Amino acid sequence: MSDRSTVSPNSLAPAASAGLFPPIAPHRSGHLPVDDLHILYWEECGNPAGMPVLFLHGGPGGGLSPAHRRFFNPAHYRIVLFDQRGAGRSTPLGEVRANTTPLLVADIERLRVMLGIEQWLLFGGSWGSTLALAYGQAHPERCIGFILRGVFLFGDDEVDWFLQGMRWFFPEVHDEFTSHLPEDERADLLQAYARRLFSSDPGITLPAARAWARYEGSCSYLRPNAQAVMDFSADPVALAVARLEAHYFLNKGFLEPGQLLRDMARISHLPAVIVQGRYDMVCPPATALRLHQAWPGSQLELIATAGHSAMEPGITEALVRATDAFCQRDHGSPGRA
Repeated sequence: MSDRSTVSPNSLAPAASAGLFPPIAPHRSGHLPVDDLHILYWEECGNPAGMPVLFLHGGPGGGLSPAHRRFFNPAHYRIVLFDQRGAGRSTPLGEVRANTTPLLVADIERLRVMLGIEQWLLFGGSWGSTLALAYGQAHPERCIGFILRGVFLFGDDEVDWFLQGMRWFFPEVHDEFTSHLPEDERADLLQAYARRLFSSDPGITLPAARAWARYEGSCSYLRPNAQAVMDFSADPVALAVARLEAHYFLNKGFLEPGQLLRDMARISHLPAVIVQGRYDMVCPPATALRLHQAWPGSQLELIATAGHSAMEPGITEALVRATDAFCQRDHGSPGRA
């Protein structure tokens, strides 16, 4: 179980426009078995009577950070976070068996029912935006709206960009990524890395996972952020991110081609804010624009001085503004199931 917060959420002032809300600890947390293999870690922060919001982390495999609680005014939001299958404090770490998008969508519904929430706001970045859309289209009646960042729709072009396209802007980083492999295996980076990431030998798997994570972490910021790359490359994070991203890439996100744009009619009546870094090299802005064009009621905010990470100043500010705006909307009582 987690520590309890020593600060009343109602005593916290709104965040300054330039940053996150003050640190807060969960007031309750737990572990939710979802099948015979996977057990999910979840936590709840903020105001138990506030507007429910679900935070969906990136990756797949990225897991939670204490900073993720801080995008939301704890006086106004009932903040729910969880580590997806194979990520963070969910077990088994890095497990790809029984790990698919439909199963993650079912996990979210199971968590919602367990917590007695009728409807909630979906907040997700990068892979979290993918999962938010997949969940919303499966359960539109359970959604208040969406705040999405660094949109990823799991098209083949997006996966190819991640593996090959980023070399045009981060050539030395891409060279390091490919140099982990013998020259005769570099024609198919995904398959070559998958052979190593899914090896039973930790001496093979961990170096490959570190190389994959360093590659992604190094390309996620507009300006170099050595600490972020170091954190991303830590063995537990690297193992979960690299294995699960490769697993989902190999399986095309467990989505049909074009599925998320095809099914936009199911959620197009709901409000959405899309925050996108102009210089996002992991999830380029063209994808966010495609989503915005398919969602007439959405608001797209391009951040001129930011890359991919939610922790870049311009993106952080825009996300906090979006959560403030949503909690001021008149949605009525959050309700309970």
